[in-house]
Amino acid sequence: MKLTVVGCTGSMSGPKGAASSYLVQTDTTTILLDMGPGSMGQLMNYIDPAELDAILLSHLHTDHVADIIGMQVYRKWFPTGPLGPIDVYSPGDGLERTRQIGGDAPEETYAGEFTFHAVTEGDKVKVGDVEIEFFHAEHPVPAHAMRLTGPAGQVLTYSGDTDYCEGQVEAARGADMYLCEAAFEAERDTVRGIHLTGARAGQIATKAGVKNLVLTHLQPWTDPDVVCQETRQTYEGPIAVATPGVTFHVANSPKLEA
Repeated sequence: MKLTVVGCTGSMSGPKGAASSYLVQTDTTTILLDMGPGSMGQLMNYIDPAELDAILLSHLHTDHVADIIGMQVYRKWFPTGPLGPIDVYSPGDGLERTRQIGGDAPEETYAGEFTFHAVTEGDKVKVGDVEIEFFHAEHPVPAHAMRLTGPAGQVLTYSGDTDYCEGQVEAARGADMYLCEAAFEAERDTVRGIHLTGARAGQIATKAGVKNLVLTHLQPWTDPDVVCQETRQTYEGPIAVATPGVTFHVANSPKLEA
């Protein structure tokens, strides 16, 4: 199972790339996790968006979903004809949220482009040869961590946006890779219930027995060196910081590709 970072800047697009969006691929299945601002254009650097099998949204904040309208336009107006609907899984009402972003009338259902599915913690779905289970994330709006199990049993967990919670520990239990947000610096950001610091991300990874930790969703003003130093205080395993275009192989250890 391969993970490509399409975009990883927290809370907004950044000077070096798009906001949250991650491409997960096996030999037969292609899934997109989140569609933050700027992600639609960047996605085209890696695949034809028509190849996607499903879109999974961790939550419905704009910095994780804004470019779903770009995907809608792509699927509806593709030059050789409409591409048909793709499954979209999210907490809450994904259809209504898409209408809000698009500014469309209530009668717009996007039925030609999307099939929306509301999911809650404990739900399980299968997309191609990937099994996905949804877990609680601690955030001001309904949000999920996602545990993706590939065809060879390899496990990728994506935190979404969250503070420390037991749902994250369960989602990441024994994961080969934990793609975990770490937007906050401990001395600077003291508010709780929104995001993780590096130290709290490391605590989850240690408690869950994560094999490899990839830190993501760092805001443009967040120093990755500070976050990594905080993480090292609570987690002894391999640590990487997500950057746009980086590819990881989800197995026993991550492997960066140029």
